[in-house]
Amino acid sequence: MAVAASPPRSPLLNTTQIKCRPHDWRVDSIGSGPEILALHGTGASRHSWHGVMRALSHRFRVIALDLPGHGRTRLGNRLRSGLGPMAQDIAALIEQEGWSPKAVLGHSAGAAIALRLAQKLKGGLRVVGVNPALQPFHGLAGVMFPVAARLMAMTPGAATFLSRSMTHRDRVGPLLDSTGSALSKEDADPYLALFRSQSHVDGTLLMMAQWKLDGLMADLPGIAAPCLFLTGSNDKMVPPVSAVEAAERMTDARVLSLDGFGHLVHEEAPDLVAQHICDWVTGA
Repeated sequence: MAVAASPPRSPLLNTTQIKCRPHDWRVDSIGSGPEILALHGTGASRHSWHGVMRALSHRFRVIALDLPGHGRTRLGNRLRSGLGPMAQDIAALIEQEGWSPKAVLGHSAGAAIALRLAQKLKGGLRVVGVNPALQPFHGLAGVMFPVAARLMAMTPGAATFLSRSMTHRDRVGPLLDSTGSALSKEDADPYLALFRSQSHVDGTLLMMAQWKLDGLMADLPGIAAPCLFLTGSNDKMVPPVSAVEAAERMTDARVLSLDGFGHLVHEEAPDLVAQHICDWVTGA
């Protein structure tokens, strides 16, 4: 079942701040109908889903949140930025607010959180991972990368230095280009604002420092939720083959390649991604 392109006058997003221990969450919602929860990846924010949310809002109520320490979600505990604690805290938020998501969307690292939520929430939940980051770094990189992030997260002033170094567009542009996605100036501007935020950079470093996928990888064969992985053929950050390898280990997972798009395909082609999400969630 196809999703029609968004009309000229898009419905408005409803933005709220919700306190649910230990964090103070910034949440956007739009539309009505069955609920879909959207989770962004490391270093991004809920803004990255806005195009998809508007495209889906005519059939679903779509809810997107900023992960702890990211965007406008105020981190309440600096030790809860890893995969397990994030999934636990989001599950607590879902319970507190009475949400009943029919599906969870996750981009990049957000897809790993979505899979953990599928284990916790049960109840016929479907998962859509957009360029899912489901494999840890191998070899020396697997050792050095989290150590480096941990050292930076613990170093006073590191987040301030990094955010100040990203105040110019010529610093952010190459970083976005390295994703393999071609974003317009309008789509790139939110990232410029994020990278200028000391709290956001600090939250990103904490997530990178505490991120471990070993347990999730071991659990993949036991995840029963139907999963769809959308991969961009031009993704330069997460090898598309990693989604194929993960799906082969799961009981109900399929992979669909979107030719010519990069790591931020949901921002490059929100209507296309929304169409695939709608088809998957409704079982079309």
